[in-house]
Amino acid sequence: MTNFHRATYWSSIIKSPKQDFLASIVVFLVALPLCMGIAIASGVPVAAGLITGIVGGLVVGWFAGAPLQVSGPAAGLTVIVYQVVNEHGLLALGAVVLIAGTLQLIAGALRLGRWFRAVSPAVIHGMLAGVGVLIVSSQFHVMLDDSPKQIGLANLASIPAAAYGALVERNAAAGIGVMAIACLMAWKTLAKGRFALVPAPLIAIVVAAVMAGTMGLPVARVQMPDSLSSAIHLPSLELLQSVPLNVLLQAGVLIAIVASAETLLCAAAVEKMKPEVKTDYDRELVAQGIGNIVCGALGALPMTGVIVRSSANVESGGQTRSSAILHGAWLLVFVVALGSMVRLIPTAGLAAILVYTGFKLINVQEIKRLKSYGWSEVGVYAATLCTIIATDLLTGVIVGIALSVAKLLIRFSHLNALIVHGEGDYCLLHLSGAATFLRLPVLASSLDRISPGEEVHVDFEQLDHIDHACMDLLMSFAQRHEQTGGTLIIDWGTLHAQVHGISESTKVDSESDKHLRRRIAA
Repeated sequence: MTNFHRATYWSSIIKSPKQDFLASIVVFLVALPLCMGIAIASGVPVAAGLITGIVGGLVVGWFAGAPLQVSGPAAGLTVIVYQVVNEHGLLALGAVVLIAGTLQLIAGALRLGRWFRAVSPAVIHGMLAGVGVLIVSSQFHVMLDDSPKQIGLANLASIPAAAYGALVERNAAAGIGVMAIACLMAWKTLAKGRFALVPAPLIAIVVAAVMAGTMGLPVARVQMPDSLSSAIHLPSLELLQSVPLNVLLQAGVLIAIVASAETLLCAAAVEKMKPEVKTDYDRELVAQGIGNIVCGALGALPMTGVIVRSSANVESGGQTRSSAILHGAWLLVFVVALGSMVRLIPTAGLAAILVYTGFKLINVQEIKRLKSYGWSEVGVYAATLCTIIATDLLTGVIVGIALSVAKLLIRFSHLNALIVHGEGDYCLLHLSGAATFLRLPVLASSLDRISPGEEVHVDFEQLDHIDHACMDLLMSFAQRHEQTGGTLIIDWGTLHAQVHGISESTKVDSESDKHLRRRIAA
């Protein structure tokens, strides 16, 4: 970093404009209930989620390559964390997150940030939808003050019976959950003017706490330790005696991959919202690695860049990284000074927020958008989604990536060559797909069916790719065809390519191609 950039960096921190201060308050109010809710969904104490939110602001905010992105515990990692904690205990979580952070730090140092974005959108959105279904199915039971099952399919299958039982028994927790969801859905419509800056999750939590307190409802409430330091669980070497190292490594790699992909996709979305604030993806990955190393050392939840808090930051007028840093400071102040207030919050209210968040992850509009690129994209999305629900997140992501690669290989091994004859000695060779050496026989067979002396127009408009082997075949055919009195005309403009060494007899003429198509159509 040059002296000029270093001075600019520190001046942006020190100035802390009014917009950043106000934005940090809004982000803090959005982050507070989400940090607690995600912790409950992950099967860990609420304090673990709050610690991650604090680290996301006070640590990651300083180093972030995406200045306006806000980091903290994310709903997309709840399934992985819940499985680790459920199978190996809370102490194992710190080691797994520490491994994930180290891998992210190394990946960022090796400048691999942009490569984490090279995952098919169908896989990413299928993963988010699968996580959304699992969150809804598990947190629905928590919203009823019930314990979720260990398997996603079992949670889904038991929802109707649980809902019927809550209705018959007039479950108080269910009433609080329904009220919280109603607040989430209605607040954006009802809130006007400055009230629109107040986040809906905060309103839902306040309503749930007031409702439970004033009516004296017998519902479960959030457990909060007297001191934040008592929630810190440092990893130890003794952990390796109870949990195999390969298990910890596998979970760490999975969290690193999912967290990095989600973070960098979020960073790209934030950059589109405010294009004048540029993103350094490698630096952002390093910052996330540092944050997760700290969270792992403290035994807290893993973190990612999160779109809900980041968009709230941008929409509230955040200008520099100060807003993200300050939101972490407000979280720390709240936990230290007002931590006892957390114990007034009913668990059902936080679970309701997660149920609502899970539904939003299952974005039906995304299916319509993927369909515009072909049914194969929808197939990859559906396969990823269903596999995650039926098995686990890692298997679902692997299946999605494998299908995406298979689709790409099939596409680049597929070539259609159609010959359409027009008036006189005119014909059109229409190529679509990918002309690679794998499909060289198909192209050669089509060229062999062209009669001597014809004026041949080659249409590249729907051709995705042509390699050197097929190009050589076309050039050789052009030379032979010229000797029979024929001509080969190629419209290179439709392929947006330049090929050197074309003989003079091989003409480049897009206007004649258009004229030929009109004649054939007639």
